[in-house]
Amino acid sequence: MPVVVVANPKGGVGKSTLSTHIAGYWARQGHAVMLGDVDRQQSSRLWLGLRPEAARPISTWEAGPDLIVKPPKGTTHVVLDTPGGLHGWRFKDVVKLADKLIVPLQASIFDMYATRAFVDELLEQRKHGKPDIGVVGMRVDGRTIAFDKLTEFVESLGLPVLGHLRDTQNYVHLAARGLTVFDVAPGRVEKDLAQWEGICQWLDQ
Repeated sequence: MPVVVVANPKGGVGKSTLSTHIAGYWARQGHAVMLGDVDRQQSSRLWLGLRPEAARPISTWEAGPDLIVKPPKGTTHVVLDTPGGLHGWRFKDVVKLADKLIVPLQASIFDMYATRAFVDELLEQRKHGKPDIGVVGMRVDGRTIAFDKLTEFVESLGLPVLGHLRDTQNYVHLAARGLTVFDVAPGRVEKDLAQWEGICQWLDQ
């Protein structure tokens, strides 16, 4: 049962967007997906409450900010959305639980420096090469200097860049309906699906 954790100490970097879309991708594959939310804001739980019955089912995971538990039997795939400032025993528990950990990162100097310390701690906690760690650039325009700076920074981390997601209202409008780019007609979100290809390949490895 693969467990993917989405984590970054900075708030507002797109953790919930990534978490809900990973869950949506696996649900489209027909897996029994559970989406856990240990962020006090409970953004992913709110999103699940908006999800229409006609969409592929994604179950909620009763995991609170001070309690991380194993998902119930019958679950085949787990996604865990975490809060900003994740640290201490909860951080260690999350690392132990994760098979893969994705770090969303924006092209901001403040986000990059905060992420540098987080990644260093994460690599110290990792044992025997697990969890696998990857970085996703969020709200990034590949034609900008900010993109170049982000690429240079991520290369210094020594971690794979899984992809870059553009800044588009598609994510905003879909989130308001409890949906992902994997839940609508491909022609409507063709550019976004293309940006997810590398991320999805890494998830399925």
